[in-house]
Amino acid sequence: MKAYDNDILQMKERIASQKAKTTEEKKYDIATFIKMTYQLFAASLIAATAGAYIGMQMAPAIASWYWGLVILEFAALFGIYFTKNKPGINLLMLFVFTFMTGLTLTPLLSAILALPAGASIVTNALLLTGVAFGGISLFAINTKRDFTFMGKFLFVTLIILVVAGLINIFVGSPLLQTAIAAIGAILFSAFILFDTQNIIRGNFASPVEAAIALYLDVLNLFISLLQLLGIFGNEE
Repeated sequence: MKAYDNDILQMKERIASQKAKTTEEKKYDIATFIKMTYQLFAASLIAATAGAYIGMQMAPAIASWYWGLVILEFAALFGIYFTKNKPGINLLMLFVFTFMTGLTLTPLLSAILALPAGASIVTNALLLTGVAFGGISLFAINTKRDFTFMGKFLFVTLIILVVAGLINIFVGSPLLQTAIAAIGAILFSAFILFDTQNIIRGNFASPVEAAIALYLDVLNLFISLLQLLGIFGNEE
């Protein structure tokens, strides 16, 4: 009987040890996933910056090819999701896409820089985006509240915003554009919160998918802030 009790005790200890080991491995995997995600995110920002720099050197040509570049940009984005689990190819598609976003940002940057305080507006938009990203990320990591439930609401709001933007291409209303930019700034700030919590919980299928989600949040936040500051800067 005593030997039987010892066997049970040893079995329980073995199970507890295996559970502890599994938990440690899981934490290690998530830590590695987060590290890779933010490395890819940083590299994506560098690729986008290179695209924007090259685009500004050939702004008239970019304006002529704009819609063709937009189509290529969306093709690269779809390519990322089709190749997200194919090492090497997924990284190539990631950097092609982020480089293309830098190129397609050229017309907006050119329009803002043509304003009297254009350089200051771009700098302020970059600073505000950086501060917002840093602050929201810290909050997402340290808060005990779970914001991963917001996915459906954010997606529906994004669809409404996209439809409003398409309508305004034909309407050309400055007031509607201001509202779209303001709502966009709030929406993509919320997306940063949502995606950051999903990243630290390991809810993305791959670091590439997580990095592109975070990159799109930051890019669209920057564009929204740039538009807002440009609209108000143009009124001065």
